Amino acid sequence: MRNRSNHPARGFTLVEILIVVVILGILAAIVVPQFAGATEESRRASFVSSIRVFGDAADYFSVREGSYVPDGSSGECPAEFAEYVRAEEFEAGTPIGGVWDTEFNDSGVTSAVGVHFDGTGETRDDAFMTIIDAMFDDGDLNTGRFQKLAADRYYLIIED
Repeated sequence: MRNRSNHPARGFTLVEILIVVVILGILAAIVVPQFAGATEESRRASFVSSIRVFGDAADYFSVREGSYVPDGSSGECPAEFAEYVRAEEFEAGTPIGGVWDTEFNDSGVTSAVGVHFDGTGETRDDAFMTIIDAMFDDGDLNTGRFQKLAADRYYLIIED
């Protein structure tokens, strides 16, 4: 039979546990802000992907139908366009705030699809939208295929 008093107790002391907790807290403080930026980047990337899909669908619509996607109310998918896109995705709003919209013979363009910041979700400014423009266009909201058409409207131009 062994004498228990000759063996030291096994386990961690309170000080050792506190040191580990402090180190984990410091690491979390460094890592968490980086993930917050990744979330914003993923919203931008998701928006760019979605607007490309809707733009390609609008191009296909114009080739197949011989006309452009009709002007729709902000946040509502025009009935004629619904067979080319998933209407529920179009009407669900954009990943960056605002709602999807189509333009036809309005705002200086023949046809466009884009985002209207109508107070739904977050509203984005020109600086934010310029970053999006640079992801797939020329980085200038006044030129190229992606443009600012009005104070709260940013669109992928299908036809000037």
